[in-house]
Amino acid sequence: MRPFRVACEGILHAIRTERNMRIHLIAALLVFAVAIWLQTTKLENLVLLAWVTLVISLELMNTAIERAVNLVTQEVHPLAKQAKDVAAGAVLVASIGAAVTALIIFGPRLWNVLY
Repeated sequence: MRPFRVACEGILHAIRTERNMRIHLIAALLVFAVAIWLQTTKLENLVLLAWVTLVISLELMNTAIERAVNLVTQEVHPLAKQAKDVAAGAVLVASIGAAVTALIIFGPRLWNVLY
């Protein structure tokens, strides 16, 4: 039970301290609200859930990498910057994939509803 509690503490810490984590969570809630409104299929919901899970997981890893790098050095060092930038890039790539997927799933339905 302790590992589960420690993991939850880490997630809550990221939510409290990382603005991007809160943005991703709000985006996830909006995605699922739109999915309910547009009555997406079970398979589409699973695909959306997979993308949301990936983005949030990568954001947690990005936070962990930032903390680890900051623990090692507070100086501006090219390798420290690269580690942080690459981790942030992973989140960006997944976020773009999630957005494109949402557009593919929601786009035709939104088009039909709005026009």
